[in-house]
Amino acid sequence: MVFNTGTALLDAIVLAVASRDAEGIYGYKITQDVRGAIDISESTLYPVLRRLQKEDCLEVYDKAYDGRNRRYYRLTEKGRLQLNLYKGEWANYSGRIARIFQEAQV
Repeated sequence: MVFNTGTALLDAIVLAVASRDAEGIYGYKITQDVRGAIDISESTLYPVLRRLQKEDCLEVYDKAYDGRNRRYYRLTEKGRLQLNLYKGEWANYSGRIARIFQEAQV
């Protein structure tokens, strides 16, 4: 992707991916889903997950899977509120940008 991904957009994407399952999503799955949308390294995403946990937007728990523990992340109520804020802001922002591109003379 040629556009920079800022912290707020990355947080919004991570929260959106984590919101897909009320029971939570394990960390590796989150990183793969995010990487399917934007070009970013796993080493960048795990600090984002830890920060969102520290900010009480995500809660974390471990669960055994095939003899190993997986770390799962699930949205908190604060995380849901933050995601809704991001979704509204994104709709507004992306709509304005889309209008500019639609009006461009090529």
